[in-house]
Amino acid sequence: MIAEKIKRITTKVIIEMKARREKITALTAYDYIIASMLDESGIEVILVGDSLGNVFQGQETTLPVTVDEIIYHTKAVRKGVKHSLLVVDMPFLSYQISIEDAVRNCGRVLKETGAEAVKIEGGKPMIETIRRLVDIGIPVMGHIGLTPQSIHKFGSYDVRGREKGEAENILRDAKALEKAGVFSIVLEKIPSSLAKKITKSVSIPTIGIGAGPHCDGQILVVYDMLGMFEDFQPRFARKYAELTKTIKSSFKNYVKDIKAGNFPNKEESF
Repeated sequence: MIAEKIKRITTKVIIEMKARREKITALTAYDYIIASMLDESGIEVILVGDSLGNVFQGQETTLPVTVDEIIYHTKAVRKGVKHSLLVVDMPFLSYQISIEDAVRNCGRVLKETGAEAVKIEGGKPMIETIRRLVDIGIPVMGHIGLTPQSIHKFGSYDVRGREKGEAENILRDAKALEKAGVFSIVLEKIPSSLAKKITKSVSIPTIGIGAGPHCDGQILVVYDMLGMFEDFQPRFARKYAELTKTIKSSFKNYVKDIKAGNFPNKEESF
């Protein structure tokens, strides 16, 4: 296994991977079992995403997710992670109100969960907050392009950065984030040409999600790539399995066997 050949992925290792032009793999996790399987498979970065609001809680957006909920899920994920870098999405309004709030909440998350880094959405408005976090020893992963916590501002989940002015702003944000000290940047749902330009313009890794093949790494929501989340199926989320069909079939067979008196059988009884 890949994971068996390494001791621990750190932010330093992630930055060095870009220098070696080695692609970075990342997926989300919200529970111990999935986290364990990702870790054993050699995934470099595991993100406890606020996407849990959509795929775990059934919310329409990520906005209702709380710091306490993120901590709960990250504690479970931490128990399954031995090698991967564990990053935590900071929920809406846990870091935007003030720098003091951001320090308090990000510090609490790392202290209580054992995660190694936090992820914060936004460019220019977040620079001073990110600089402060990095200065006191909290590693930060940036996130620009389509930022789901700003969905009501955007009004849709459309691609960002198609227009020249917005593309230039996103590029400026990437450079500002690098200067502020983030160790990597998620680029979500932007044109691949823009993602390529950003990736070449910064020395830190870019992690794409719907941003084309030129990023230094890629991330997906794990339930999307496993074919388990059917409410929303983004174009960029390649399905590596169709587990919804398998799981539903298993449930139906379980019901059928019980109704027919076929479960449990003699070998399954004491």
